[in-house]
Amino acid sequence: MEGSPPASDRRLILCIAIGQLIGWGTLFSAFPLFGAPIAAELGWTSSEFNAGLTLALLVSGLAAVPAGRWVDRRGGRWLLALGGWGGAVLLAAWSQVSALPAYWAIWAAMGLAQATALWSPAMAVVVAQAREPVRAITGITFITGFTATLFVPLTALLIERLGWREALLVLAALQAIPGFLALWLLPPDEARAKAAPGAGFDLGRAMRSPAFLGLAGALAAHAFIGVGLGAHAIPLLRERGLAEASVIALVSLHGPFQVAARLALFALGRRVTMRGVGRIASALVPIAMLALGLAPPEFAWLLIYILAWAVADGLMTIVRAAGVAEILGREGYGAITGALSAVTVLPRTLAPVLIALISEGKSGYGPVPWLLAGLGALGAACFAMAAAQRSR
Repeated sequence: MEGSPPASDRRLILCIAIGQLIGWGTLFSAFPLFGAPIAAELGWTSSEFNAGLTLALLVSGLAAVPAGRWVDRRGGRWLLALGGWGGAVLLAAWSQVSALPAYWAIWAAMGLAQATALWSPAMAVVVAQAREPVRAITGITFITGFTATLFVPLTALLIERLGWREALLVLAALQAIPGFLALWLLPPDEARAKAAPGAGFDLGRAMRSPAFLGLAGALAAHAFIGVGLGAHAIPLLRERGLAEASVIALVSLHGPFQVAARLALFALGRRVTMRGVGRIASALVPIAMLALGLAPPEFAWLLIYILAWAVADGLMTIVRAAGVAEILGREGYGAITGALSAVTVLPRTLAPVLIALISEGKSGYGPVPWLLAGLGALGAACFAMAAAQRSR
């Protein structure tokens, strides 16, 4: 492995990694676990409950570009802090809710917290401040790869022992930590403001470039596949006739394979480019989906699917942050990544519903792997187009 990151980057990695680990854990990963206890107490249907997350995704998409512009012009220290604290306040408010409209309003506001505290603005800070952005982002994703591993069992335990309302208060207390870390470990925003993009930067022009359009297509396809599989992988594998233990084992291997891929990338260091990593990762997606469609219902064969998909997914998370800077440049990075986040909101929102409609209409998931393989191939072609462009 090439040497450790510089001391300044280690401080940045620590701050952003812990903040993102907690933020994604409390504001996203824990969400599904509250559906059953809330339904039992308040009588809400699954669609009424999940509409909250849908609202948050839509609002976060609308707020992504303004949040990115803020980081470009003023720095991200206070934005990450206030977004983190806002999420904590909203989790506490959710713990007291009994009326459905109030719950929806809270989760619409949660979209603002997600847009200001989670991935895109955090990565804009890293790209602006890190001496070695690619290695810093890789190190951060190595840590955040354990988010679900930590927060899903923790949240389940809290709900079981304390009840869902008290569990939310504990998560709210945890979510306050990233705000304090941002103010403690990140440099003042005034220092960042001096490096803000000049008046000549034109987001609209950047969005019309072939490189941006290619990245948008690749990330939209990846988002649809990732969220769709997140919602439907377990019932899809069950339908194939696998034993329940094999289904759970396959799904559980996704995280460790992701982390292993990121660790390998970290070890390679400067010997690879994000263009090359993105080409490999995006090409693995349709291979994984074809394996899902063609493999017999046996654990060993479907292991090919989960390995290829997990490696692709793990690497594309890094490419989404560091690859954008390599292909499109650092000027206006926050606004550009915000625009790319907005592009992925609709695919992420629609994927679970569309796949469910296909499975209902066809009496099974038979066509789904082929649809995902086609989208994966389209995404790989889009990324190849983007990677062929020269940086601005």
